Amino acid sequence: MRDSTYLDGRITADGRDGWPAEAGRYRLAVARGCPWANRAIITRRLLGLDTGRDGDAAPALSMGMCGPEHDWRSWTFDLDPGGKDPVLGIHWLREAYEKAVPGYDKGVTVPAIVDIGTGKVVTSHYRHMIYDMEHEWTAFHRPGAPDLYPERLRDEVEEVSGRVYADVNNGVYQCGFATSQEAYEEAYGRLFATLDWLEERLSARRFLAGDTITEADVRLWPTLARFDAVYHGHFKCNRNKLAEMPALWAYARDLFQTPGFGDTIDFAQTKQHYYRVHTGINPTRIVPAGPDLSGWLTPHGREALGGRPFGDGTPPGPVREEEKPPSVRNK
Repeated sequence: MRDSTYLDGRITADGRDGWPAEAGRYRLAVARGCPWANRAIITRRLLGLDTGRDGDAAPALSMGMCGPEHDWRSWTFDLDPGGKDPVLGIHWLREAYEKAVPGYDKGVTVPAIVDIGTGKVVTSHYRHMIYDMEHEWTAFHRPGAPDLYPERLRDEVEEVSGRVYADVNNGVYQCGFATSQEAYEEAYGRLFATLDWLEERLSARRFLAGDTITEADVRLWPTLARFDAVYHGHFKCNRNKLAEMPALWAYARDLFQTPGFGDTIDFAQTKQHYYRVHTGINPTRIVPAGPDLSGWLTPHGREALGGRPFGDGTPPGPVREEEKPPSVRNK
């Protein structure tokens, strides 16, 4: 059962819930390994909240990067000099949760948005966070920011995303953490039935809700990106690899090669997170050397289906140097 207990402050354009959207006021705490955080990173990139409206200003919403490993206490900012986030000045993300709720005793999760001035977590509710980035932070969107949740497609986006969440995003975890054969096989069956459904759906359309990228794609892609590197082996999702499903594999590569997706993930940190943290599944903490990742850059051929990835918008600009994944920055 996924813990869905969140700190749920809402950051809005008019501040009606006490948290107004203001450039430079908040910090998004994330980790490369976490798919839920990856969705927030992608949304921030696509909308331009990483750059400010003029493209080279300080980010409207700054970002702090936790390391790939954590224990029962918290995610930590161990990638930063001195092991502390340079803006929040903390090592344990738990510190920001406890400032919001003294004696906080629930899960410490990423993504989380922290109010820099008080050091308090405002929200750790992934779904509300993404929605508010899309609709409450519009004053800080870059020119050409895409509409990821167009009104005419919202019913379809939610219908597709509902099944994807239940059977794929969460389904891989239900396979990996199952404690009975029956529970595992039930989750496994739903996972691959839904992947087969997605394979058929994406054989005739470039993106999940038509010819442009929507929030549905942002919700699905981080799971696909981790499938062969982690879920196939670590979570026993091994009927076949993503690379053996032609439409899904081409779709995943199409997005990987689209600005805002592939430039947000680091496969090394992703593998370190899963294989070293989940000691109940992998007690040796050995991180596998494979798989070969060069296939992500091979031609995908999805252009033949037409479509305009950003609709009437434009691609995001280059990633800020300090925010490039190590696998990109160190090339």
